[in-house]
Amino acid sequence: MSGFHHVEVWIADRESLGDWAWLLTRLGFTRDSVWAEGESWGAGGAYLSLTTSPNLSSPVHDRRRAGINHLAFHGGSRAEVDALVAAAPAHGWRPLYAERYPHAGGPDHYAAWLENADGFKAEVVAA
Repeated sequence: MSGFHHVEVWIADRESLGDWAWLLTRLGFTRDSVWAEGESWGAGGAYLSLTTSPNLSSPVHDRRRAGINHLAFHGGSRAEVDALVAAAPAHGWRPLYAERYPHAGGPDHYAAWLENADGFKAEVVAA
């Protein structure tokens, strides 16, 4: 068996969960569990946990430091990725590399890069 079982992302506070809930729902994830410190979202047999922790070394996320730079998701068709990008700002996600959209990753790579207010970056890749 191969692939991810789960990924756990530590967030500074629960306020950003709304941003993530919109994006993950839009991408076909379902909320599997909720607890006082966070939530877990599943798709394709794996899950993503978004949780706060008293053990954070800093409340500020910096994707340019060692660690995870971004999470990349399957986004469906090009039209679905375009629709997601158009709706994203109203849901807490700002487009990155807009001047090169949708080929910021190269001429054969159709994708959007988004960043939320906490500095987390998500890539949404068209099939």
